[in-house]
Amino acid sequence: MCASIARPGALVVGTSFGCLTHVRALRRAGFDVHALVGRDPARTRERAARFDVAHAFTSLDDALELPGVVLVSVATPPASHHELVLRALDAGRHVLCEKPFALDAAQAREMLQRAGDAGVVHAISHEFRFGSAQAHLRRLVASGAIGEPRQGSFVFDHSLVADPASEVPDWWRDGASGGGWLGAYGSHAIDQIRSTLGEFRSVSGQLQVDRERGWSADDGYSVAFELEGGFQGVMEATCRARDVHAVCRVVGSEATASIEGEAVWLADASGRRRLDTPRDLLLPKGEPPPTAGLSSAYELVHATGTELPPSVRQAERIRAAIVGDEPGGDPAVASFRDGLAHMQVLDAIRASASRGERVRVPALEESG
Repeated sequence: MCASIARPGALVVGTSFGCLTHVRALRRAGFDVHALVGRDPARTRERAARFDVAHAFTSLDDALELPGVVLVSVATPPASHHELVLRALDAGRHVLCEKPFALDAAQAREMLQRAGDAGVVHAISHEFRFGSAQAHLRRLVASGAIGEPRQGSFVFDHSLVADPASEVPDWWRDGASGGGWLGAYGSHAIDQIRSTLGEFRSVSGQLQVDRERGWSADDGYSVAFELEGGFQGVMEATCRARDVHAVCRVVGSEATASIEGEAVWLADASGRRRLDTPRDLLLPKGEPPPTAGLSSAYELVHATGTELPPSVRQAERIRAAIVGDEPGGDPAVASFRDGLAHMQVLDAIRASASRGERVRVPALEESG
């Protein structure tokens, strides 16, 4: 790929979150979005027109023939990631893929291998690691401000399907298609834990599945975990709460750090105080996307636009890597290697829930 491209060309696969966040974030980060790819011709044309994208396709292969496209951004249901990503890699394109990365670690491993063979930039869309508070907490822990990290809680309750009439896509209710809250939000929690505290050693998990509604995917999870360094913690979440509630707390040998809203707090021997966010981590407020035509709970949950600012920061780092600029900054973009690590943790949680026992998470080096 040419390293001198001022505004690299991109295409986005996926007409829901792909339009609401990926198209807008890529543009603000300095990409030209040439095309939108979707399954339904009429919907794809309508969404392309609404978001001012010049071309609408139902075939990724046809879209890849457009001149100037160097990045493929995949924002489709998880079951389609493997095929779409491999086709983009075979065409020599850089790839940004939504989470959860794949259906299992085997698919993730193949995508990582093929991306390495292709020699392209590869990224997983874990935009929340660029959120001001999460990035600040990571930096605080790395600085040694809390001493040795020992224990923590990572809780996120949401109201996505609290109403039994809430509409979500069919794949989201289907465990075999990669649906459910563990993949949708748990993958973000896993990324936060790994990027802040280290690699997973073992997990003991339970999943909640609403079979009365005909679901086979989970709508909640509870996971006790241990990291390689001995850190112990809990991940818990549901999407059936009647409100939105979040807890992020890391206890160290010298102090406790926590996230409350967009602020980081530190409690140590001198007391408890709110910390100023480093200037380089500050982000603008979210900007809602056009909401006309959005009706399902799945799409409306993104109507606030809170994902946009960290997604822009993420896309800026990806663009820098593509054009040959020094990406710089902390944190780094999540790569396909991170995606494989996340899938190994997700696989282990599901195996633990199925077998009713604690499951060891293989190290990346062991997984080939």
